[in-house]
This record gives sequence, C-alpha cells and structure tokens, in this order.
Amino acid sequence: MTERSVAPRVRTGPAVTQERLRVLLVEDDEGDAFLVRELLHEAAAPFDLAVATTLREATSMMRGIQCILLDLGLPDAEGIDGLRQLLAVAGSAAVCVLTGRSDEHLGVAAVAEGAQDYLVKGQVDGVLLTRALRYAVERKRADENARRLREVELRQAESARLERGLLPQPLMSTAAVQVHTFYRSGRAMGLLGGDFFDVVQVGDDRLHVIVGDVCGHGVDEAALGVELRVAWRALVLAGVPDEQVLGFLEQVLMSERRAREVFATVASVVLDIPANRAIVRLAGHPPPVQLAGGRAEPVDAKPGIVLGVRPKAPPVTVLQLPADDWSLLMYTDGLIEGHAGNGDERLDVGGLCKLLDEPAGRGVPLPALPAWLVGQAEQANGGPLADDVAMLLISRGGGR
Repeated sequence: MTERSVAPRVRTGPAVTQERLRVLLVEDDEGDAFLVRELLHEAAAPFDLAVATTLREATSMMRGIQCILLDLGLPDAEGIDGLRQLLAVAGSAAVCVLTGRSDEHLGVAAVAEGAQDYLVKGQVDGVLLTRALRYAVERKRADENARRLREVELRQAESARLERGLLPQPLMSTAAVQVHTFYRSGRAMGLLGGDFFDVVQVGDDRLHVIVGDVCGHGVDEAALGVELRVAWRALVLAGVPDEQVLGFLEQVLMSERRAREVFATVASVVLDIPANRAIVRLAGHPPPVQLAGGRAEPVDAKPGIVLGVRPKAPPVTVLQLPADDWSLLMYTDGLIEGHAGNGDERLDVGGLCKLLDEPAGRGVPLPALPAWLVGQAEQANGGPLADDVAMLLISRGGGR
C-alpha cells in the first residue's frame, strides 16, 4: 500500500447501538494496517479488528470472522488470483478489497469475481469505511439467503418429481372394487422418505397391490423407492409368478442401494376378485387391517423378514374375504409410530384398529377415511407425524 493520503477525518458522535462485527484485515504494510485501525477507531465503529499479513495467515484466522478487508497486493497472493483463493475459504464472510487509485479497475473485476465491494486507498475516511464494511456484510447475508431459497425451491421441485414416481395412478379397469390412495409427506419436519405404493390389474380377475417403505429419509431413499415401485410394476405386468416377484424385487434393492445396511419393508396382496380371496405376503411390514362386519381387525398374516437382509421368500397367508362389503387398509409405519398419549406408548396396529372401531371412525366415508386416520394419529401424537405416511384402501361394496 504505497498511497498514505486519506480524506479529512471526521469525528462522529456516539454511535447508535449496532451489531458488533469481527473484521479481518489482510494487509502486509504495517503503516496501512495502522491507518485502517485508526479510521475505525475515530468513527467509533463497533468492530473487532484482527490483522493478517499474508493470505496463508488469513486462512487460519477465519473462525468467527464476518467481513474480510483484503489488500490485492500480498507477498503470497497477487491481484484477482489472491481474491479467488480467499473466496474459496471465506465461507459466509463478506469480502471487500482495497485497491490503489491507479488500480480501480481491479476493484470492479473483484466485485465481478464475488467480492461484495471495493475501496480505493486514499479516498476513504472512517465513516465511509465503516459503512462499506457493514453494507458488505448485509449484502453477503442477502446473497446467502437468496442462495438458500433457491436451494429449497430446487429441493421442493426434486421432491415433487420423486413423489410422482413413488405414488402412481392405479393401473386398473375393474369396477368390482374401489381403491382410495393417500400420501402425507413428512417434509413438514424436513424429511422425504421412501414410502411407495402401486396397484396393477392383471386380466379381468386379479388385482396386485403393494405398499413399501425404504428405511431412512432423503433423496437417495426416495429414488430407491421409485426404482422398487417401477420394478415391481414391470415384474407384475411381465407375468412373473406371484411367488417370485418379491425375490426379484429384493435383487433390485440389493444392487441399487447405496449401503449394505439399507433395507425395505413391503406388504403385498394379490386379490382374486371373483373369489373374494387375498394372498398376503409381508416382508417386515405391518399387516393390513380388514374392515368387515362393523369391526376392524389386523390380518393374521405370517411375518417375514425385511428385504435386503437375508434373501428369503416371505411366507404366504391366504385370506378369505366376505362375499361383499369389505375393505382392506394397507399403510406404512409412519401412521402407527406416533405417540399415543404422554408416555412412550405408540399408536401401533392395536390403536389403529381402535380408532376404526370407534363410532366416529365407523361414520367416516371410505374416501375420507385415510385422511381422517392421519388427523386422529396427529392428535394423539400431539403434533405432526415425523415420518411419511402412505395408504391404500381397497373396498368392495362401498361400506364398512
């Protein structure tokens, strides 16, 4: 820093209470560093000033720094290249650069590279320096807020695309049964899960249904859920025998998962429509709930282990349904894992059946029943459920 002249110094009155900022001056000229300190002192600036004489020293002093005042002529970094090196490690700190009057074009270039402002040596007094540093911090914060907002919008768009893949329209033509679907995202708590469901009719008399949940929350789990759902639909439409479908689905899971500990739970039902018979397979998933004769009861299905741990065909349970007027509720565990009261007790399958058996539950129309159940579960939980909730309600006869 070769030019020492400055504008007339102005002593100000007592400053209005402001946030105290930590400023790092990166300047190898002791005289210029002293001058900056004096200017801030005379302006009664609420700053804590630290000084580094090299870029290397500055990188070790970044902790807690909110603004960096950088001289573009340092022993170990020169011009815009030095600025680029500093910006790479500055994090959330604002950066202002110092230039000489003959190098003002470098200040313009520095702002284009990402600096918040530039100051010309010899044309700065204490008030201007204080204002420039504080404005630089505010601009940096505004830039950071705008960046975070863009990231949130991108994540929301990505999540919407993933949800469309997880939750397709049922592929069915029969009018003998009705299917009501429901999904409630847990992203109110910052989560995106791998819950998925699908419904596919094969021929005139068989309806294949699946509800699944990939462990964990996030984009990776949701993407894996989409892959499993698409693979399941492809296997069913290709005519793969029912007893082999989940085995192939497990192979997809084990080849596509990001880590060996990732697993998935699945409830699968193949409904023989004319015979009112359901073939149920569970792989670590809670059982469906049967609604018939005015009662709600969990299907007494043999449990199997989750997919992705130890490949083994899940056991088969054959459920004979009433001749008419029945429903099967399939759901992910996000519905039943919320609290039920003030203790550690969970809603669980028994609590879910109790809700359905209450007079208020029996009076809810079938299309509105899944949303009503989530509302009741949230009320018992004392707030929103932490996990995603997916539900399928398959009905015949239109009643309870």
